[in-house]
Amino acid sequence: MKTNERTGILTGVKVLDLTRMLSGPYCTMMLADHGAEVIKIESETGDSSRANGPFRTDDPQKEWAGYFVSLNRSKKSVQLNLKTETGKKHFRKLVEHADVVVENFRPGVMERLDLSYEELKAINPRLVYGAIRGFGDPRLGESPYVKWPSYDVVAQAMGGIMGITGATPDSPTKIGPGVGDIFTGLMMSFGIIAALRSADFTGEGQFIDISMYDAVLSLCERTVYQHDYDGTIPGPEGNGHPLLAPFGIFPALDGHVAIGIVDDIFWSELSKCMGLNKTGEDKKYSSRAARKESSKTINKLVADWTKLKTKNELTKILGGKIPFGPVNTIKDILDDEHVNIRKMIATVPHSDPSKKDWRVAANPIKFSLNPTPEYKTPPKIGEHDKNYLQKAKVETANFEKTKSLREAFGNFATGVTIITTNDKNGSPRGFTANSFTSVSLEPPLLLVCIAKTAFSAATFQKSKLFAINILSENQRELSGLFASQEKDKFKLANWSVGPKNLPIFEESIAHFICERQRLVDAGDHIILIGKVQEHAVFDGTPLGYFKGNYFSVNHDQALIEAANTGEMVDIGGVLSKDNKILLQEATHQKFIIPKAPTEDKSKNGLYGLLENLNLTPRLNFIYAIYRDTDTKNHTIFYNGTVEGAAPDGFKFFKLEDIPLNNILLPAERSMLERYKREFKHGTFGFYEGTERAGTVREISQTENNYEIKGV
Repeated sequence: MKTNERTGILTGVKVLDLTRMLSGPYCTMMLADHGAEVIKIESETGDSSRANGPFRTDDPQKEWAGYFVSLNRSKKSVQLNLKTETGKKHFRKLVEHADVVVENFRPGVMERLDLSYEELKAINPRLVYGAIRGFGDPRLGESPYVKWPSYDVVAQAMGGIMGITGATPDSPTKIGPGVGDIFTGLMMSFGIIAALRSADFTGEGQFIDISMYDAVLSLCERTVYQHDYDGTIPGPEGNGHPLLAPFGIFPALDGHVAIGIVDDIFWSELSKCMGLNKTGEDKKYSSRAARKESSKTINKLVADWTKLKTKNELTKILGGKIPFGPVNTIKDILDDEHVNIRKMIATVPHSDPSKKDWRVAANPIKFSLNPTPEYKTPPKIGEHDKNYLQKAKVETANFEKTKSLREAFGNFATGVTIITTNDKNGSPRGFTANSFTSVSLEPPLLLVCIAKTAFSAATFQKSKLFAINILSENQRELSGLFASQEKDKFKLANWSVGPKNLPIFEESIAHFICERQRLVDAGDHIILIGKVQEHAVFDGTPLGYFKGNYFSVNHDQALIEAANTGEMVDIGGVLSKDNKILLQEATHQKFIIPKAPTEDKSKNGLYGLLENLNLTPRLNFIYAIYRDTDTKNHTIFYNGTVEGAAPDGFKFFKLEDIPLNNILLPAERSMLERYKREFKHGTFGFYEGTERAGTVREISQTENNYEIKGV
């Protein structure tokens, strides 16, 4: 592999490309050009642009259409029939390890294939899903035209660009390139990069919706503010400008040239070049506003001068002095020194080494540290089936190994800390970290890690001092705040200036003031090793973190006691999805909260039950622990979420529609009433007591206990 093939700035990003024609393939071309691994998912007949032409004379079989070659360089191709269960199975496997899915079908197509965003998100929560539609996706605004098919010409017409292009209102003109497709695809590539950056920080992907109509409308932004300001309806201006003169296309002996005069100094310079010094100084023309009023006279004056000279002569006279350029044909462009120096015509290797390579327009984005990789041959249909359809099995094994390792790491409870420092301007900066490691007692050294993608990573690498704040069980909300992308974290936190002027949090159970000793590059993280300068310890209970969830020693004590006494324990989950609660039908029209099966009354047992029903649960924190005064059994309920469709015997209820009178067990009925109240206020509590009465502790704010009857 050549060195620069590894330098693409998007190297490591995997994209599943379901798009065809222009808008979607242009988007994924932008990503592939800069190193992303783009895998075209094609049917047996392939992307329809393969047959669009033009074809070279050395391609009698018509395998390589110029349209396809230009848009699909450097991509891979996997052939899948997504209408079959086998094809869907393979696609879902690929989704497990993908970063991005892009499609440009009409709304509803992926849903009918059982491959909707929601279903794919359940497989891979970090997935970024881009949908290009003619009129957008109903998820983010249902257009009255949602079912209309659309191509570039429709987008240009409805988005307003044709209404301001052309010579007269009677001759609306389409812009030559497919700008409705290309600009939409370009905007989607930006959306994908933005969503990937968000996923790096939050761990959660999202759905991106771009309408071709919307994209073209945004391109015509002047028409919106002009109509708002003066009530006019902008129309075609030909090649001119409604506010500027001379401005537009002017004749030459052998073609045309473009001249655009905005500033008065350029008008003065143009007048000198034309030998009309007095005209340039004339008050009738010397200001932009004056030239606007005399635009027809000025444009004719310039045209009468330019038409007597060749493009080359005009270039020598005007080039570099005023905004000027010749109207180029593709032949002119290929001969232009600028294009050659800027490497804007690139070659794509032919699949047959004995044949001439293809020439295409290069990607215009240039990075100082990440040169654009050399383009690779576009794929034949299904050329990479063996690589990816077999690789999916191997990657699944590797994924399971990685998952197992992650779970092993997570089997050890850790404390939760916030690491703080000050930036060069003295502003406080901080991030949440799971615990820290003591490296040495003499000298006293501590170690913490920060992700390279964190907003404050650069600040911590430069700071000479930092503080480690050990959080108490009352600071769950604070931990979440500093793990978020909230910009003004410290404005929302209770903190003070501590030793060495470092930020210290009230209610923390300890803090260590450290002087940075060493930085260590560790994969996707940076390790900070600091020497302890000062420290303090206070009374309190530490906040813990275990397998993706917070816990406190006090709140989970009942669990420990129940396990130690060997008493019977039931495990259940209050599981929500989009403001709905999942309930299980116990008898006819009577419901209970889902619980782990009798043969495996454990948290894993509850996970197993739900996963076997094709649901994807997540148990976030313990919501209630109570002891039945009659049976002496303990019941433990988790608060969590679930993805997937309700299986037989289960049903989702909107919060306001929960049939409380039909909840079989009074304790569960009481708990669901509490859940509805707490959900409304956005603050959940932890219940401990019996099935009749107990105490609720708020766990998303500073602790505030209160007594209630029932769970």
